[in-house]
Amino acid sequence: MFKKILIANRGEIAVRVMRTCQEMQIKTIAIYSTVDSESLHVKLADEAVEFAASTGYLNMDWIIQTALDMKAQAIHPGYGFLAENPLFATKIKEAGLVFIGPEAQTMATMGDKAKGRETMISYGCPVIPGGSGIITNIEEALLIARTLGYPVLIKAVAGGGGRGMRLALQEDELLAGLESAQSEAKSCFGNPDVYLEKYLVGCRHVEVQVLADNYGEVVTLGERDCSIQRRHQKLIEESPSPAITPELRARMSQVTHDAVKAAHYRGAGTLEFLVDKDLNFYFMEMNTRIQVEHTVTELVCGLDLIKEQIRIADGEPLGYDQSDIRLNGWAMECRINAEDPVTFMPCPGKMEFYRPPGGYGVRVDSAAYSGYTISPYYDSLIGKLVVYGQTRAEVLDRMQRALAEFSIRGIKTTIPFHQVILADTDFKNGEFTTDFIQQKLDAKLLNIKDSPTQPNQVNEASDTLLVSAICAAIESYGDSENERYRINDIQSKGQTRSLWTIAGLIGGRVR
Repeated sequence: MFKKILIANRGEIAVRVMRTCQEMQIKTIAIYSTVDSESLHVKLADEAVEFAASTGYLNMDWIIQTALDMKAQAIHPGYGFLAENPLFATKIKEAGLVFIGPEAQTMATMGDKAKGRETMISYGCPVIPGGSGIITNIEEALLIARTLGYPVLIKAVAGGGGRGMRLALQEDELLAGLESAQSEAKSCFGNPDVYLEKYLVGCRHVEVQVLADNYGEVVTLGERDCSIQRRHQKLIEESPSPAITPELRARMSQVTHDAVKAAHYRGAGTLEFLVDKDLNFYFMEMNTRIQVEHTVTELVCGLDLIKEQIRIADGEPLGYDQSDIRLNGWAMECRINAEDPVTFMPCPGKMEFYRPPGGYGVRVDSAAYSGYTISPYYDSLIGKLVVYGQTRAEVLDRMQRALAEFSIRGIKTTIPFHQVILADTDFKNGEFTTDFIQQKLDAKLLNIKDSPTQPNQVNEASDTLLVSAICAAIESYGDSENERYRINDIQSKGQTRSLWTIAGLIGGRVR
């Protein structure tokens, strides 16, 4: 097994990988920018190296040389940045290191969205109608769009997480969207290439998780429903999907199994599909990496997917087959972002207070902590709130409880948004498609309240408890009737103050 791994990423996913490495007695190396110097992944790593250039997370040669200098045997790319870059995988192998992911050639075939479509067509899998390759000029894009008919979707070949993706309802939007998508794709993934496909309305976004070793063993781990999204960014994911029948699950799993096996794929991967109202499914793309929402699959199948990635990359066989896979219960993930819950505009800044929820069946994957600053230079993800239960109804109740308990102050978050979605009757009944949020917003059916720093009632309740505790301390140790009066006055008026404000009021007498 590897002795040391460099993690070529940051934030939540870097912390996620480190925790599994610690359990496997593998040393970890973090890389970081000046902006990330106080990040949790830097604090948790066994060793950390700062890079000077702004392109550090995309600087292949520097990352590889750092891994060599620090005596690492492998590099884990996480998701985003260079995670689906075949050249990066090739350079790592040429340097005598191991890339924790698929072979470069397989990634080039399946991870490239345009080539992946062509490959799946050759396997006989239904795909979304689209262009036959990378867009090379605007005239070509216009011709393909006119042939397909609007609306069309501009998609980055190396994209993910909604990055490098633009919806064009008409020709002028195609012209503007093409340049915007290319620019974002180059910035996020180091590759500006895009292609076009028809935008299908009224479908669900359903994906199938897969693991494959170096010896031909392939297993599928059920499906995830990722239909709740805005601007092509997934916000809520769950496993299983409330719309997928056992028969359809078996067919989608078989298609995934056959495609992955035929491509000689290794490692963790995901095939993404659109499923229409008649339960016809169409291949969209393959993600040749770990995904943000891998957590819900872990909870229902009982496997640590990061650990499986590392084991496979080290040359170990899976040690189990499809008959050993048991899917139990239900899991759901809410992505908690530093964004205005009404406008979805990024809200970077310092988190004055951060308290994640806990309790039975609750998991939080995050790199956040009280006092941490969310940078405007990277993704706005604060953390992933994941809950598990025996039924979807139980999960919905548990998620609402966990959201109410999640306390973040100092910045706006999407917690209020999630609370409104989970309370929606159609969502609770499992009746939704990828345009669910936009339709509800357009019809003004989602009454999302903007709350600057107090996203839920538990914050206010916590402040009341805090005030009570300080009052009790003053009763025991204070010597000023006036100070006790002022604290009680705050409490009676229902005002909320930070710990530091109240500490200032009592003059530092409570130690």
